[in-house]
Amino acid sequence: MNTQRKQKRYRGSAGFTLVELMVVVSIIAILATTVGVFMINAFDDASQAKAQAEIRTLMTGLEMYRLKFKQYPDSLDALLNNAKGLKFLDQDRIPLDPWESQYVYTLTNPREYTIVSYGADKRQGGSGYDADISSNNLKGNE
Repeated sequence: MNTQRKQKRYRGSAGFTLVELMVVVSIIAILATTVGVFMINAFDDASQAKAQAEIRTLMTGLEMYRLKFKQYPDSLDALLNNAKGLKFLDQDRIPLDPWESQYVYTLTNPREYTIVSYGADKRQGGSGYDADISSNNLKGNE
């Protein structure tokens, strides 16, 4: 009789119940959702920071170009391809923004320019992660 009790005790504690498994699966799903939301926001923040850093790099190249030629170029391409064959960037091509679009360079007059990335939505305007990132904001003008 003693062996029958041991067998019953072992059979009852051999695994997890369905309720226990459902609780564990639910906890894992909640954690995965929470982590996923934070990861997406972190990627968006990183893309905006990358665009700001690239715009600052382009601004530095434009300032070096202006010191050499006494004016800003008509296009960003002149930072790599100009009459004197000088390169004002450490790259072989003008970078695309983090959303794979070209930076928009506008020369408003010989002494002022603007570089803009239209953000995640690739359209002018927007808010949040779709907001435009402008060299004017980085200069402190706006």
